[in-house]
Amino acid sequence: MKNQSVSSSEIFFFYVCSVFPSLSSSVREGQGLGRRGISPPHCLRPPLSSADCPHPQTLLSSGFFIITSRSMNTSCKANTELSHCITNLFKPDLLKIRNDNLTKGFLPFLSKNCKKQVKGRRGTGKDSVVLSMSSSSTRNHVETAAEDKGEGLTYKDAGVDIDAGSELVRRIAKMAPGIGGFGGLFPLGDSYLVAGTDGVGTKLKLAFETGIHETIGIDLVAMSVNDIVTSGAKPLFFLDYFATSRLDVDLAEKVIKGIVDGCQQSDCALLGGETAEMPDFYADGEYDLSGFAVGIVKKDSVIDGKNIEVGDVLIGLPSSGVHSNGFSLVRRVLQRSGLSLKDSLPGSSVTLGEALMAPTVIYVKQVLDIISKGGVKGIAHITGGGFTDNIPRVFPKGLGAVIYKDSWAVPPVFKWIQEAGRIEDAEMSRTFNMGIGMVLVVKEEAALRILGDYHGTNSAYRIGEVISGDGVSYR
Repeated sequence: MKNQSVSSSEIFFFYVCSVFPSLSSSVREGQGLGRRGISPPHCLRPPLSSADCPHPQTLLSSGFFIITSRSMNTSCKANTELSHCITNLFKPDLLKIRNDNLTKGFLPFLSKNCKKQVKGRRGTGKDSVVLSMSSSSTRNHVETAAEDKGEGLTYKDAGVDIDAGSELVRRIAKMAPGIGGFGGLFPLGDSYLVAGTDGVGTKLKLAFETGIHETIGIDLVAMSVNDIVTSGAKPLFFLDYFATSRLDVDLAEKVIKGIVDGCQQSDCALLGGETAEMPDFYADGEYDLSGFAVGIVKKDSVIDGKNIEVGDVLIGLPSSGVHSNGFSLVRRVLQRSGLSLKDSLPGSSVTLGEALMAPTVIYVKQVLDIISKGGVKGIAHITGGGFTDNIPRVFPKGLGAVIYKDSWAVPPVFKWIQEAGRIEDAEMSRTFNMGIGMVLVVKEEAALRILGDYHGTNSAYRIGEVISGDGVSYR
């Protein structure tokens, strides 16, 4: 191709280091500079091969320049040499580019009329790379071809491998027999102490972005006390761990207040905690949380699932939303959707931030009340792993469950997550609670009583039954 001049073009430099003498010398000699009569530098003229171009990692770390035009007629055509070079550079086996790494300071001011997609030469698989030059949004300038093609997201794509977690639990169980339940039981006279520990995961990232810190402590308490109540234990006390790079007393007070609120909701004492200030370990303004709960239950009153049998009924208690699991996938969906946390949740009157930050329901008082009336055989806290992995944890071998898919109203936030992320039904059911945060396995008579007690309140649903087999199926 002959050199083409680009009228009314603008050249933008991030920074050009000495590793690109051909580029920097072109600049010093005036090639590609000025408002008119601009010619692409000689290093970008064909013929080119991957050997002629800098390594992409060097390119990204050292900086490069981009030619763009305000004229639709010339903006894309005149830069074909540049796109040819980029095509050779972004080979999937050379560099994996994540869209969240380059959202700031990278291609933020290209012409609206200049939009290119340069795909890696291995096709449209997940390893391919797309470079999008558009000023309409800085969020997705560089993204994987899988996302560009609209392929469904998974929890594993977002960085969380549930199978790996299950494998780790299996290995730990070999070293510490008895591990694997929702809470750990320690014998104490005629009772068991039941202990549990958890955090709130990357929901914290949304707390940092939204500035909503007052309720994250409720999430922290909920994740542990909801686990130990599955054994029928009444929570006694709670301990917290708050870690940050630099202690912001006002911020920490908001978080701890939420923890106090959570303890009050679960009728347990905040016995103590640890505040760790670790300079350089966390980003400014960020923190991490862990919680630890201990409860007690009489040995003859433990809910362990051993008496569950075919025909028993599954009662679901509604959730407030996503609760505190699956946020790595939620954040990936949010990124793909192009929406912000301040935008309205489709089909709802609240913002996405408000819907996603809704505190986890603490089920302690409701569950203990139901247990006190008899007929409860097993309880599953629906957290990471969803229905698919959590319900079978309370079943004896040889038993499974069937879930009635239309037996409760799925909250709008889950519908949005699934549609925006193009997530398959099976992945949704294995990642999120889908609107049911706790499942009780009860006798038929107990089911009728519970549903009667909560009739008209939308506080309990008959969502399925126990069947012969294994795993969880849906109909």
